[in-house]
Amino acid sequence: MASTEGLVPITRAFLASYYDKYPFPPLSDDVSRLSSDIASLIQLLTLQSPPSQGEASLIDEANRQPPHKIDENMWKNREQMEEILFLLQPSRWPLQLREPSTSEDAEFSSMLRHVKANIDNALTAMISFQTKNSERVFSTVMTYMPQDFRGTLIRQQKERSERNKQAEVDALVSSGGSIRDTYALLWKQQMERRRQLAQLGSATGVYKTLVKYLVGVPQVLLDFIRQINDDDGPMEEQRERYGPPLYSLTKMVTAIRVFLTLLWERYDTFKLNKEQMNLLSEAAIVYTSEFERFVTFISDVFANSPFFISADTAGILGSRENEEYKEIIVQAGRTYEVSLMVESENSYIGWDFSLMQGKISMDIGFSVEYISASGEKTLILPYRRYEADQGNFSTLMAGNYKLVWDNAYSTFFKKTLRYKVDCIPPVVQPTN
Repeated sequence: MASTEGLVPITRAFLASYYDKYPFPPLSDDVSRLSSDIASLIQLLTLQSPPSQGEASLIDEANRQPPHKIDENMWKNREQMEEILFLLQPSRWPLQLREPSTSEDAEFSSMLRHVKANIDNALTAMISFQTKNSERVFSTVMTYMPQDFRGTLIRQQKERSERNKQAEVDALVSSGGSIRDTYALLWKQQMERRRQLAQLGSATGVYKTLVKYLVGVPQVLLDFIRQINDDDGPMEEQRERYGPPLYSLTKMVTAIRVFLTLLWERYDTFKLNKEQMNLLSEAAIVYTSEFERFVTFISDVFANSPFFISADTAGILGSRENEEYKEIIVQAGRTYEVSLMVESENSYIGWDFSLMQGKISMDIGFSVEYISASGEKTLILPYRRYEADQGNFSTLMAGNYKLVWDNAYSTFFKKTLRYKVDCIPPVVQPTN
């Protein structure tokens, strides 16, 4: 049993400094381009024939922003891959593709097999990631648990729990449950497990004593499971840092699934031209390549991330984080302002800010303006979007100066802003 003496759960400040070492190279521009092109094809199909109620529901889902959670998006991607592979089974193809009578249909049938092979590869990478990550987390937890009969009982309990959950899934599938129903159940099981762990971490009184001393769960582990998945807890740093590229991939794979669903129902009257066939093929290739790249990257990040850090490290990071800097969240569609009342000209105003998203393509608008006593505004620093910036200027007149961070253009992503603002009066030379 590994010692937990002097350790505390990882903090958001620690994860920020840790993730700085692992910037995710931005997704290929092809992801947004192809997602947009697939969306245009979906629109063409709906013009060909109005969508049914079920199809309209799928289109609405494709148009919604993905949930702001890494693990839920992983499950969403896996679900959509399964749906695509189901549609790409030859038995599900339109008759013209199963028994092609034209060279165009024969060519498209061949292309679909390549599309299926690509999505199969992406699903294999997904399952491998989830399996290895789950095993790694459990193995890490068990290093801090007693290595006697209590550890054996915990392992047996885990195996029994997994068998029961799998039996629940098997029963659903046997009763005719859809792929969507299956993944809704899988996510429900995961959230229930998370809720139970949070309750375990919040145990008090006699129950807490039982958990700590009879089961052998160390206090630092109870603290970890209680706070790790809070909306503004340590994992929010992960969601802010690595969520956006994954969310884009979720949108892309969902669009591919919706496109194939609509196409199969309209294939008698809507035939793809060569360019549209190539678009579907390219989309599957790019999605698979970028998804595998993301999964490989995030696997390395997770594999090297600890659960606990020393109290000294947490203290150093915390003091560094708080020293003169403030941290706020600028919600999507909102602005954040800092007003400074300057009493004399030639004062010094300086700023230093950064977004806590690493080097992914996240930015925020920033400008500085002067507001006169009559309310008239004068732009000091023109609006521009930054990931981070440092700057200063000397005031030309006394009055109210306003620093504005603008996230109004973002419809989904809130931004975590870390900033410092200084206002230093002019140095007065002593008189002799």
